[in-house]
Amino acid sequence: MKIQQLLPRVVLLALVLLCLPVFAQNVPEALRPPKGAQVALVVFEDFQCPQCGRVAPLLAQASRTYKIPLVQHDFPLPMHNWSFDAAVLARYFDTHSKEVGNAFRDSVFAHQLEINPQNLRGFAEKFAADHKIGLPFVVDPEGKLAGLVRADKELAMSLHLEHTPTIWVVSNKRTGKPYVEVTDTSQLYVLIDAMKKD
Repeated sequence: MKIQQLLPRVVLLALVLLCLPVFAQNVPEALRPPKGAQVALVVFEDFQCPQCGRVAPLLAQASRTYKIPLVQHDFPLPMHNWSFDAAVLARYFDTHSKEVGNAFRDSVFAHQLEINPQNLRGFAEKFAADHKIGLPFVVDPEGKLAGLVRADKELAMSLHLEHTPTIWVVSNKRTGKPYVEVTDTSQLYVLIDAMKKD
């Protein structure tokens, strides 16, 4: 092969190699693990999404099994009539402790089929009573909690998400691809193992 034919290929290869570390450095903060963690699970979820309800226990179990963080983001879809309010309630319980907030999320997913716009408040009141927490008549008087939910939704839109749940295994690797979307939850543990090995 003549040098004139080889030159474009060499240039292309050099460009690809130069760009690889840059791709890893330009990873959105949302697709990186929390500080101190090597690997984490990140999920964008909707409380009324049946598939979110099905995978929630699997994600929680994987987080415990691998001792890695599970970072949950709210992505309430417009066609669901109580998921946004449930997300605000979860944020309220987060103000007491992240453990209580996560317990509320787990409870909502476990009772998803029983909840509707009319009984969501009663469901939250029972949860609050069971955890010895007062639930004020107006949970979010200044709209700060709703703002957090909206910020998560805007983050989801900025990442061009189109479905719930959207799940990633993320790492703090600086080269290669530091995150991978989980499209088949039966492969979740395989993907975590692969990310931990790299």
